[in-house]
Amino acid sequence: MTESLEHQPLKIGQAARELNLKSYVLRFWESEFPMLKPIRTKSGQRLYGPEQMDVLRQIKTLLYDEGLTIEGARKRLEDGDRPGTLSEIHTELRAILKLLE
Repeated sequence: MTESLEHQPLKIGQAARELNLKSYVLRFWESEFPMLKPIRTKSGQRLYGPEQMDVLRQIKTLLYDEGLTIEGARKRLEDGDRPGTLSEIHTELRAILKLLE
């Protein structure tokens, strides 16, 4: 039985397309966010597994949706393990709003 497609590592171009971004943005983010560490093949190709895709989605949300600076997004991700962060509250409120619609 083959592994589910959602758990397969994505090449940088595939990951960028899934996030509706350009590949160079992902390469730049890799230099700015230490927690973003794609797998490297022997030939140097970047592969993004499910955990790394989650990090990319979080970065995109913080930068594009919440309007944080790179430094602010980095700090939020580093502090993100604390319960009750503003991001978690925001996510919960959006879920409640969807239920009410």
